[in-house]
Amino acid sequence: MCDTRNVTKFLTKPLTLWILFALFILETIGFAAIMAVWDFELIDEISDPETVRHHIAEMTALQRTVHIWTTATLDVAYPLTYGPLFAGLALRAFKPVFAIPAIAVILTDLAEGVVQVLALAGSSDLIWLKAYLTPLKLVLFLTGIVIALAALVVGYLNRRRAKD
Repeated sequence: MCDTRNVTKFLTKPLTLWILFALFILETIGFAAIMAVWDFELIDEISDPETVRHHIAEMTALQRTVHIWTTATLDVAYPLTYGPLFAGLALRAFKPVFAIPAIAVILTDLAEGVVQVLALAGSSDLIWLKAYLTPLKLVLFLTGIVIALAALVVGYLNRRRAKD
């Protein structure tokens, strides 16, 4: 059984947060580099199933293959990096309930990735789920990052107040 106190302690350590932040930046750069090199847009932010189908149809076979591998690797690592980063920052400054969006977005982003890989591989049976998963992922991501940024401000103000 998982002891949430140990997980919280690990996620709120400054070294853990710095490592997650560095990985988050590197992975973000990785997405930009892949899109630039293979000249395509990721379907991660497209929620309309018909638009996704059209976008995939416009890709070359190589672009689809690269997108599949990007989704199956980098896009799996991404929520496993930013989710704990946002949750750890939220847990440092606020009650645990504020970490819920950061934790929920991990599962949502991973589920969306499965749907995307299937669609890119030619099986669009579940592509209708993008209409729900993508907006939910974006809302949870934005909520998580706003809470994380607010946590950074609170932490800064608390340190500043402690010095006075």
